[in-house]
Amino acid sequence: MSTDASHSNHDLFERAQRVIPGGVNSPVRAFRAVGGTPRFIARGSGPYLYDAEGRRYIDYVGSWGPLILGHAHPAVLDAVQRALVDGLSFGAPTERETELAEAIIACVPHVEQLRLVNSGTEAAMSAIRLARGVTGRNGIVKFEGCYHGHADALLVAAGSGLATFGHPTSAGVPEEVVKHTLVLEYNNVAQLEEAFALHAPKLACAIVEPIAGNMNFVRASVPFMRRLFELCRAHGVLLVLDEVMTGFRVALGGAQTLYAKAIPGFAPDISVYGKVIGGGMPLAAFGASRDVMRRLAPLGPVYQAGTLSGNPIATACGLATLREVARPGFHDALAARTRSLVDGLLGAARDAGIPMAGDCEGGMFGFFFAPALPSHYTQVMAGDAKRFNAFFHAMLERGVHFAPALYEAGFVSSAHSACEIDATVTAACEALRAI
Repeated sequence: MSTDASHSNHDLFERAQRVIPGGVNSPVRAFRAVGGTPRFIARGSGPYLYDAEGRRYIDYVGSWGPLILGHAHPAVLDAVQRALVDGLSFGAPTERETELAEAIIACVPHVEQLRLVNSGTEAAMSAIRLARGVTGRNGIVKFEGCYHGHADALLVAAGSGLATFGHPTSAGVPEEVVKHTLVLEYNNVAQLEEAFALHAPKLACAIVEPIAGNMNFVRASVPFMRRLFELCRAHGVLLVLDEVMTGFRVALGGAQTLYAKAIPGFAPDISVYGKVIGGGMPLAAFGASRDVMRRLAPLGPVYQAGTLSGNPIATACGLATLREVARPGFHDALAARTRSLVDGLLGAARDAGIPMAGDCEGGMFGFFFAPALPSHYTQVMAGDAKRFNAFFHAMLERGVHFAPALYEAGFVSSAHSACEIDATVTAACEALRAI
C-alpha cells in the first residue's frame, strides 16, 4: 500500500474537488457534517477498510448497508468473477434475473412478483408511480426523517399543518411536484389518524421505513405500524414498506416479518428492496402481489424501464450474497454480534459519565448522545451533534470507521468477530474519556 504524500487523503480530496462537486459523488461522503478530510478508500477485506495512506479501519458503514458479509467475501468475489467472463451487460433477459427474483420472493411472504432496478431511489420512485396507477389517486404520505431516495416527489418538508401538503427541500424541485406529498411525524398515531380523516380519498399510498436509518436508528413502534396498516386497509391506500436498509439485514424476510409477529395479518401492499440484495453492486427491487404488479408495462399502463436493470454481474453478486445470508443461524449470530457492540458502546459511555442511548436489530444499529432513544425526527435533531463529531474523529484516529454524520445508522457484517467488537469497545472507552 502506497504511503506517498501524493496519495494522501488530503491531496486526493483537493484533486477530486477540482472535477467533482464537493469532491464526492454522494454528499454525506464529504465529511461536511463532522468536519475534516474524508478518507479515500483503496480496498476492503472482511470487516476492514484500508485508505490511500495505508491506514486500516474497522468498518461499520459497509458501503451504507449492502456488505452484510463484509468486504470482498470469497464466495461473492468468485460468483462475480465467473459472471464477468460471459459479458457485462446484454439489455436482454437472463436466467439469473429470474433466479434472484425467486430467491427474494422465497423469503418474503407477501411478494409474488418483483421488478429489478438499479438503486433504492429508482425502486421507491417506481413503487409510488405504481401505487398511483393502481389507485388512480395522486396523494402520498411520507414521514419526517424517513429517506426514500432523491426522487423529486420525496424531497419534501412538512407544510404548515395537516391541511396543507409539502414544500420542496431541494432547489430544482418545483412546488407542483411535491404538492401531493403530505409529511407526518414518525410514530405519531394521533397525527396519522387526523391526516387520514382529512385526506384519505386523495391518497394513493403511504411510504414508510419500518426502521428509519437516515435519522440514525429509529424504529416504528408496533402501535404506530398497526394503526398505519389499519388505516391504509380501511381507506384503500396502498402501504409501501421501504426495506432498502432493513431488507435481509434485520431478518431474513426483512422487518415486515418482525411486525407480522406482533400485528395480525400485517402485510405491505408494495415492498421496496436494495443494498443487501445486490451485495454491493447497483441493484434494487420493488415487489407486490400479482394483481398489483400486472399494472406495470408491458402488461399494464404504468411505465417503468431501465437499460441496466437486472445487470448480470449485479445479479450474480446478489445471488451469492443471499445464499450466504439464508444459511441457518446467520441472522441469530449477526444479531448477537451487533447487540454486543451496542451494549459495549453504552457501557463505555456509562463509565465515562456521558449520556448515550442505543438500539439494534439484526445487523443494523444506532447510538445517540442523548439520555433516551428518540422516536421521531425532532428528538433526533436534539441530540448532541458536537459531542458526536468529537467522538467520530476520536474513533477514526483509533482505527474505527463509523458513518460521518450523526443521522446515519451503522452496520455490522458477519465478518466482524468478537475481536473487532472488543477492539471497537476499547477504542470507545478511550475516545469517550478523551472527549
